[in-house]
Amino acid sequence: MPSLDGLRAVSILMVCYGHLCGTRRFPVSIAQYGRWCGDVAHLGVLVFFVISGFLITLLLMGERETTGGISLKRFYLRRMVRIFPAFYAFILVMAIATASGAVQLTGRDFAYALTYTVNFEPGRSLQIGHLWSLSVEEQFYLLWPLTLLALRVRRALIVAVAAIFIGPLVRFAIHEWIFRVDPRFPDDTLTSFPAMFDYLAAGCALALLRPWLLTRTWYLRLTASRWLVLAVPLVLLINRMGSHTTAILLGSPVMNVCLALLIEASTRHERSLGGRFLNWKPVVYLGVLSYSLYLWQSPFLDHRSDAWMNAFPQNLMLVFLAALSSWFLVERPFTRLRKRLRHGDALPAIVREQRGCNTATSPPR
Repeated sequence: MPSLDGLRAVSILMVCYGHLCGTRRFPVSIAQYGRWCGDVAHLGVLVFFVISGFLITLLLMGERETTGGISLKRFYLRRMVRIFPAFYAFILVMAIATASGAVQLTGRDFAYALTYTVNFEPGRSLQIGHLWSLSVEEQFYLLWPLTLLALRVRRALIVAVAAIFIGPLVRFAIHEWIFRVDPRFPDDTLTSFPAMFDYLAAGCALALLRPWLLTRTWYLRLTASRWLVLAVPLVLLINRMGSHTTAILLGSPVMNVCLALLIEASTRHERSLGGRFLNWKPVVYLGVLSYSLYLWQSPFLDHRSDAWMNAFPQNLMLVFLAALSSWFLVERPFTRLRKRLRHGDALPAIVREQRGCNTATSPPR
């Protein structure tokens, strides 16, 4: 779909910038980071979540429309081929680095990583701590297709909308109750799946509502309006408020709506100024590399290390070299297999929906 790779590029750039801050010789220190826009690295991950919920739901619903059902076997196999090769190659390198003494990881760290439960690991190591977001994604891949398979679209939509409001309540409960009981309680709990699923649910809700929304004049005008750009500073303002009660309970749902609208606008209006930027070939290519960049950025962007490889600008160069190696040596060879597995998916239905040719006039059922 147009612009999605560009959105991934923007997201991974936010993540890399956030982790670059504080590294040796980088002009922005830890004290300066977040002063204006908050934790932009975390915001980049949240954008990834909304995109993922949107795209996965769109593909699954397209498959149901075309074939009359959802094949869990093919879905999980496609996800395995996409995620596992590069991920386990990264884990293998980290194991070798640990054995050689270059990295300090424990068997517990590897156990959490190999089972995609890093988001539940307290006090996780920096070298693999970033895998918490991939763990959330994998748990989403496990649960959401089962939900769509078991429920009709309308009930699945109710689940997604409920999750958008339950997620902030879970985060608020963790932040206000557990932290007050024991201030030493690790804040890693805030990355557990129940505390993060509202962002994924926002993308899911957009995909489920989209066939109906595209028939609403007000929605088409809103997502085509130039004033929608104001959603960007609003998202940054909410992000800047961090863990403030208002930001958690009220800001999170607003942020989710803003991100969903921005995704819709960018995918349907690729000829706009923002759309042209997101579909610019260098930006698209960066988005294609986003998964590899995500995997490899944390070991090199370590602000606590004085090692040569963790100093700017060579740390950033090493991230890109590692990502390119992962893409060409591991990921790209599996793309042909992925295309075979995608054969028969509901791409024609998605294309029709993308072009605004869906003629449904009633809300999802």
